[in-house]
Amino acid sequence: MSAAPNDPTDTVVVGRIGRPHGVGGEVTVEVRTDDPDLRFATGAVLRTDPADRGPLTVAGRRWHREVLLLAFEGVGSREAAEELRNTELHVPVAELPALEDPDVFYDHQLVGLAAHLPDGTELGTVDAVRHEGADLLVVRRVEGGELLVPFVTAIVPTVDLAGGSLVVDPPEGLLDL
Repeated sequence: MSAAPNDPTDTVVVGRIGRPHGVGGEVTVEVRTDDPDLRFATGAVLRTDPADRGPLTVAGRRWHREVLLLAFEGVGSREAAEELRNTELHVPVAELPALEDPDVFYDHQLVGLAAHLPDGTELGTVDAVRHEGADLLVVRRVEGGELLVPFVTAIVPTVDLAGGSLVVDPPEGLLDL
């Protein structure tokens, strides 16, 4: 049984299709990868969520100002491009290059980790990673609600992927609701 196309253990999101561009089937793409030239190269096959919209094969790529425009095989009209709006584009985790810096992580590696205080008290589980100027871990708290934790070494000094956890050493006030 294979994992769902958006299962974080199987694939990672590299982009989201936006509005159509022009009448020939091109779409704008919200890029969510550090290497768009590799991920969106002509001929690249991307999984989709919802799954019934793909897979999609990149037929062309170009930048229009700061916006990535993609053309896909079989999508030749504005109407066909509009049907793809809000589709997430995924690649298999197995295709990601290994990270050489031991203090750098892919988002999917952090999601699902148990978050603990330095004394071992359980805080909750990492639900997501946000990139809003600074990297923030979204921790679903044990007692309910969510906590945004800046993902910096001073506050998250330990990440143990093999052990499935990380340590949050919060500054005063971070845990206050």
